[in-house]
Amino acid sequence: MSASGGTKAIVAALVANLSIAVAKFVAFLFSGSSSMLAESVHSLADSGNQGLLLLGGKKAKREATPQHPFGYGRERYIYAFLVSIVLFSLGGMFALYEGYEKIKHPHEITAWYWPVGVLVFAIIAEIFSFRTAIKESNQTRGDRSWTEFVRRSKAPELPVVLLEDLGALVGLILALGGVGLALATGDGVWDGIGTLCIGILLVVIAIVLAVETKSLLLGESAGLEEVEKIKAAVVDGDTVTGIIHMRTLHLGPEELLVAAKIAVQHDDTATEIANAINAAENRIREAVPIARVIYLEPDIYNAEAAATGANPGKTPGGPVPQAPQVPEAPKDLGH
Repeated sequence: MSASGGTKAIVAALVANLSIAVAKFVAFLFSGSSSMLAESVHSLADSGNQGLLLLGGKKAKREATPQHPFGYGRERYIYAFLVSIVLFSLGGMFALYEGYEKIKHPHEITAWYWPVGVLVFAIIAEIFSFRTAIKESNQTRGDRSWTEFVRRSKAPELPVVLLEDLGALVGLILALGGVGLALATGDGVWDGIGTLCIGILLVVIAIVLAVETKSLLLGESAGLEEVEKIKAAVVDGDTVTGIIHMRTLHLGPEELLVAAKIAVQHDDTATEIANAINAAENRIREAVPIARVIYLEPDIYNAEAAATGANPGKTPGGPVPQAPQVPEAPKDLGH
C-alpha cells in the first residue's frame, strides 16, 4: 500500500486500539462496568478492522492475471466494506445488546478508579491516533472539507480510520459520562444508557462507511479535476481534433481506466492516427499518473449522428446545443 493509503495512520490506530482493548477489558473485570465491556469489544473490533485494511492493501499489490487482467486494486474496497460489517455487527450490535441488558438489570459499579483511569488513558491514546490520521489525511485532502474528503476519497483507508477514531473518541466520552453518572447517582442504569449510546454511534458510523465503500465497489469515475486534465491532454488540435465521448473508471484507488472515442480528420493516414494516439496516451499519463489503462478509439466525428444520441449537449466532445431559430415575420399577403 502506498503512503497515500495511510499505512502510518492504520498502524498508529492498530497499536492504540490493541493497548486500549486490553486496558478496558481489565477495567471491566475489576469494576463490572458494561460500558467498559462494550468499549473493550469496540476497541478489539477496531483492531481487527485495521488488520483487514492492512491485509487488503497487501492483496491489492498482486500482479494482474489472465483471470483478473485489470489487477486486484479493488481488494482495498472489499476489505474496507468488510470493516463496516464488522463495526456494525461486532461493535454496534453488541453494544446495543449489552446496553439493553444493563438497563434491564442494572448493578452498581465497583472499583470506580479502574474504569475512570482506563478511560482517561484511552482518550489520550485515541487523540494520538486521531491526530496521526488527520495529519496523514491533510497530505491528500487539499482544500476539500472533511465531509467532502470522506465522500470523495478514492482511497478508503484514511476515511475509515478517521471515522473509527472519531467514533472511538466520542464513544469514550459517552462511556465516561455513563460511568460518572452511575457513580454520582448510585444508579447503574446510567452505565447502560452510556453503552446504548455507544452502540447507536457505532451503527451510524458503520452505515456511513458501508454506503461510501459500496459506491467505490460499484465503480466511480475520476474526479472532475482529473477528467478536465485528461480531456485537455487528449486533444492536440492537429490529428486529434476533439473527444466524441469519454468514460473513466477507478480500478483501484491509484489505478484509473480511461476509454474514449476521439475525433480525427477523414484524410489522416493510419500511421498518423496511430502516432497521434500514442502521443495522446503519453500526455494523459503525464497529466494524470494514475491513468494506467488507456483505450483510445479513433472515429470520424459526425455532428448529425452525435445530435441523435442521448443528451448530446452533455456528451464530452459533443456538439454545442444551438439556440432556437427565431421564425421570420409572415409576409404581407396583400402585396
